[in-house]
Amino acid sequence: MLVGVLLSALWVPTAAFDFDSACHSIASQAASIENTTVFFADLVPAGTTLTFPDQDPSCASTSSSQVALVDMCRVALNVSTSDRSGITMETWLPRNWTGRFLSTGNGGLAGCIQYVDLAYTVAQGFATVGANNGHNGTSGRLFFDNSDVLADFVYRSIHTNVVVGKEITRMFYGTPHKTSYYLGCSTGGRQGFKTVQDFPDDFDGVVAGSPAVNFNDLTNWQAHFHNILGNASSPTFIVADEWAGLIHDNILEQCDTIDGVADGIIEDPNLCDYKPEELICSSSSNSSGCLTPAQAGAVREVFSPMYDTRGKLMFPRQQPGSENPDLISSVYSEDVFSISQDWFHFVVFNPSFDVNTLDLKDYQIAEDLNPFNVATFNGDLSAFQSRGGKVLTYHGQADMLISPADTEFYYQHIARTMGLLPSEIDKFLRFFRVSGMSHCATGPGAWEIGQTLAGASGNLTSETLDPERNVLTAVVRWVEEGVAPDTILGTKYVNDTTALGVEFSRRHCRYPLRNIYDRTGDSKSPDSWSCK
Repeated sequence: MLVGVLLSALWVPTAAFDFDSACHSIASQAASIENTTVFFADLVPAGTTLTFPDQDPSCASTSSSQVALVDMCRVALNVSTSDRSGITMETWLPRNWTGRFLSTGNGGLAGCIQYVDLAYTVAQGFATVGANNGHNGTSGRLFFDNSDVLADFVYRSIHTNVVVGKEITRMFYGTPHKTSYYLGCSTGGRQGFKTVQDFPDDFDGVVAGSPAVNFNDLTNWQAHFHNILGNASSPTFIVADEWAGLIHDNILEQCDTIDGVADGIIEDPNLCDYKPEELICSSSSNSSGCLTPAQAGAVREVFSPMYDTRGKLMFPRQQPGSENPDLISSVYSEDVFSISQDWFHFVVFNPSFDVNTLDLKDYQIAEDLNPFNVATFNGDLSAFQSRGGKVLTYHGQADMLISPADTEFYYQHIARTMGLLPSEIDKFLRFFRVSGMSHCATGPGAWEIGQTLAGASGNLTSETLDPERNVLTAVVRWVEEGVAPDTILGTKYVNDTTALGVEFSRRHCRYPLRNIYDRTGDSKSPDSWSCK
């Protein structure tokens, strides 16, 4: 049932094709690929729990084990990209192949294969690959004094993974793939756009979620919150509980009902002109349950755009309503955001650099450095457009790690660069704003849109794989049938638990359309909202 409900008939191999034998022989075949060392090729029956003892311990939070959902052949290998760099990658080849190829992305600075994405997509009949981004672990320390490892992270790992993965797929099944896809979020979203910009022939369809484009200024922006808030001894510092309680509740009080519904979700945070001055303590009160003028000023600055030394917009504002309790202590921390620390220590400056002294001059240096064009902000996608490629990008409107306004910023940059109206951009790129979604997943909104196995509510059924509600199958249908997605139906389960049932659903609109509540129907019904 897992695969049969997908989209179309499976690819049917020749009668002579023997899947088990192909798995036994693929290691020796793949070893013939230049600069490649094959570690193993294993037959993996459905239901097998895989563990990954060779991955860096810091990757355990990403996936320490994964259940194989279908029968597959698992191929693990290394590909040298220079005499001092290389990528570790895996190719998962399903018994019930659809003729489709797919590459997965990574997160943060991480050199961690996202095994859950491999399991999710191989179960749908994709021949799927994933790589470690050219280094092991979540730290960027291996970038220091090694431009080859940095090049792997910026662009070479994902492209090499695709080139080698497609060749292994051809060797294994005895025929090339029919269509090629990409699925990633955050850094994975940046990687998706990097291939669209620099390697337009790699994919027919790309799903790029919460993309970390404008990357240099993203790391600058994440670091600059420390400039604004300081540490615990600073008059501007605000503890996590006040962000998650006092400030977040006040934001909802001011902005939640702009869309006509008091549901804890700000449908379009662009409409929220938050005024933190409401929380300033009166002269007769103590500081409990209110903010000092200095703190209120800091909050206003947090929700303001960031400009460079030349007065040019560096990064759009943080969006109000994005105060995720699980992320506050890392974003609005006493310390500079960890990814930004690594970037300045190991790429921009050196390990001894004091990140607590970062200022706008340093941010300008990082912006100008832009190694291997990691910014991924090229607005000319004409090569990908001309070959018929399709991009589906989405961004949670309550994303605290990467402001969703940045994806709007990039969309507008594409429109200006290519001189296109939204109706023309719609022909090859569609951007969906997902209200109430935090970073890539979770949040108070209808965030489950098939973006991951969790985003498909942990189940692969005809319902969760419906292209009307699943971003991956939506882009497959767009590429193979020419049916472009107009909306994406998101689902919110009670306590984010499928067994407890659906709390509400909402159709998310493609940009620049805005979701409008009709103010008469049940706000939990998607039919009570429309895109205008």
